[in-house]
Amino acid sequence: MVIQPNMSTKSIIEVWENTKDVFKKHNITISEVPLEKIVDGNILDSLIMELNNIVGSSSATCVEGG
Repeated sequence: MVIQPNMSTKSIIEVWENTKDVFKKHNITISEVPLEKIVDGNILDSLIMELNNIVGSSSATCVEGG
């Protein structure tokens, strides 16, 4: 996974502009606050999965630790 809960919406959009629509769809404000601080824990995991699907990332495309 490339996009992580400790990343902010602003930093995610700066790298992957196509994620902006996902944040709009979920009414998530664009800010410098980490996702884990502004998104309810019940939907955070599914949001992270949706964002990573949009950018074409999965655990299969990334190695642990970098």
